[in-house]
Amino acid sequence: MPTRRFSNLTDTQARNAKPKEKPYKLTDGGGLYLFVSPAGGKLWRMKYYFDRSEKLLSLGPYPALSIAEARKRLTEAREQIANGIDPGVHKKAVRAAERAINENSYEVIAREWITKHYTIWAASHETKIIARQENDIFPHIGGRPVNKITAPELLAVLRMIEQRGALDTAHRALQDCSRIFRYAIATGRAERDPAADLRGALSPAKEGHFATITEPKAIGDLLRAIDAYGGSGGSVIVAAALRLAPYVFVRPGELRRAEWKEFDFEKMEWRIPAEKMKMRQTHIVPLSRQVLEILHDLKPHTGHGVYLFPSLRTDTRPISDVALLAALRRLGFAKEEMTIHGFRSMASTLLNEQGYNRDWIERQLAHGERNNVRAAYNYAEYMPERRRMMQQWADYLDRLRK
Repeated sequence: MPTRRFSNLTDTQARNAKPKEKPYKLTDGGGLYLFVSPAGGKLWRMKYYFDRSEKLLSLGPYPALSIAEARKRLTEAREQIANGIDPGVHKKAVRAAERAINENSYEVIAREWITKHYTIWAASHETKIIARQENDIFPHIGGRPVNKITAPELLAVLRMIEQRGALDTAHRALQDCSRIFRYAIATGRAERDPAADLRGALSPAKEGHFATITEPKAIGDLLRAIDAYGGSGGSVIVAAALRLAPYVFVRPGELRRAEWKEFDFEKMEWRIPAEKMKMRQTHIVPLSRQVLEILHDLKPHTGHGVYLFPSLRTDTRPISDVALLAALRRLGFAKEEMTIHGFRSMASTLLNEQGYNRDWIERQLAHGERNNVRAAYNYAEYMPERRRMMQQWADYLDRLRK
């Protein structure tokens, strides 16, 4: 390769160097030279000897790397050689370390954790988790090595959420971060969870309970009002949904989207498929005699279609949550007094007060199982006890109604 020698290469000479048919180099001294390719690319290189072998080190492209900076890197490499360090090997080690840091960054591990779990989450739940991470966490510590993040560092990020008044978001973000750190520990990329050190560090979040009625006499008034809804000109479909809600106490979306094919009248059970459930796990609702009576009354009206409670406009979609809420308001129950979701809180409170086994209640409420593998097989857990509890609950509601 032809070489043009300069004791001190100038910026003008480097800038004006034109490509030729063959690559060539402009030397600057001390082993440093500018390599000019036929395509016009210019790259700073350094020739050096280590362990009696001639070696080559790429320092960076020109003009991104100026002559002054190239000479500085040459000096640093010469110092490494003097200290018995091969600059080429050192450069590879540094790049490997940087690559390891990037691969073990908080954001990379967080997204990996999300990918592992999204199949068992409801779409809305997944969206909220990703939004909290992308909006509030990644911009500040996403690029940090997960095993280097400290509790004070994480707290500073959460404080920014807290300071804008989003206390619930701050607490939920802390919970998400803790799960991500624990995943990093389980996969060998971190040794501890700094989020665990922040217990009590955030301002308490306001309790977000759904409005409900738990006083027995008031429950009786509510049930009688619901019974009167259909007879006062209200929609048969809406009336049936409201009548069913306190007996089955499923989530509003699960109630609205109930399909006839999910009900087994002989086994007296409603089997909700996993894809409709918040935690993506099959759920079984034992059907009391009272529920079967409601379903038999409803079937002549909607049994020809897919949904128990089709939309009032089209039977290809289920009824809207707004329609059920509007019916409650029409009955005189304000939003701070009762909600559709409130039937779950009502059942949970009273069943616990009446001494039923907490595990039966939690399973019937379809609250998330910590162990996802275990939960996939345990949707029928405590079924005899739950059948008995659900019938006794229905009988209790009837007594309150009377």
